[in-house]
Amino acid sequence: MEDFTRRDFIKGVVGAGISLIAADSLASVSMDMATIKNPYDAKGLPTTELGKTGVIIPRMVLGLGSRFCHIDEDEEAYEMLNYSLDNGFYYWDTAHAYDNTIALPPGKKKSPRHIISEVRVGEVVKYRRKEIFLSTKVTAREPVESMKEIELSLKRLNTDKLDMLKIHDVQSIEDVDQMSKKGHLIDILHRLKEEGVTRFIGFSGHGDAQALKELANRGNFDSMLVAMNHWNPQQPSPRQEVAVPAGKKNKMGVLIMKAVRPKETIPGLHAPDLVRYALSLKGPDAVVIGMDSKAVVDSNLEILRYFKKLSPERMKELAIQLEPFYRHENLPWMQDNYIDGMWETMSV
Repeated sequence: MEDFTRRDFIKGVVGAGISLIAADSLASVSMDMATIKNPYDAKGLPTTELGKTGVIIPRMVLGLGSRFCHIDEDEEAYEMLNYSLDNGFYYWDTAHAYDNTIALPPGKKKSPRHIISEVRVGEVVKYRRKEIFLSTKVTAREPVESMKEIELSLKRLNTDKLDMLKIHDVQSIEDVDQMSKKGHLIDILHRLKEEGVTRFIGFSGHGDAQALKELANRGNFDSMLVAMNHWNPQQPSPRQEVAVPAGKKNKMGVLIMKAVRPKETIPGLHAPDLVRYALSLKGPDAVVIGMDSKAVVDSNLEILRYFKKLSPERMKELAIQLEPFYRHENLPWMQDNYIDGMWETMSV
């Protein structure tokens, strides 16, 4: 799309004669300006505004983590990515650390190939960059290593500019203090935003709600991504009650993840119900759902297209069903040393 500047607008108006501009011409200008503000196409899916960014996004985000990395055939992965984009899922969430070496999701087979999420995503990005709201995450905390990761992420993704760059997996107050040091990760993200390497910055976290709240208050971020059903029974951490309100108070776009995880351990829970539960929660703007096939994409498209907020009674029923999940200390993602995406390396 060609840039449409204020000067272009004024020249166009003067050239045509302002008194001769018809109503349909004004409508056309209005539509052009709306397109400039939000150049993405949700294909009629329900959308929301991502906090103070002003960007309009679908209420469901395409998660490209462990499950995506265990699609064995590259062509199948590319087909799913293109299909998702063609049907309105244009917010893509990946990370520097996402590959198939640290995680084997239930029901998946281990591939002998090394599959990296960003590399796969980059094969579609290089042809369709303008259609995608592209988000990735940096894991390293030390300045030199974090810059190396970010540079490699850009190379893998076949782009010189991100839409969102997040700090990956905030762990604790100590972690927040470390990244807050002068010249360290928070400063780096702000500098990259100022330089135009990324439009927006944020962070993700699965653990300590107080650490996530502190970072929301301290870092002047645009967005946060927090785990919904990701509970440590030894150190209960109410992210939905503590972290999410802090994000909203700071006008951040708030995304939640891990909505579907409980179905793997609790009989009677079904993925569509869990997704609807997550979409019905008060506070979060959208939910990130990991997808690994066109069939899963179709299922989530149907859920979102016809979504109606669950009644308080149904929300309470599902909350009661989820209680065993929150209490189950043997689940790997509830252990103190859990790392995002890690499954098989944990003892159950």
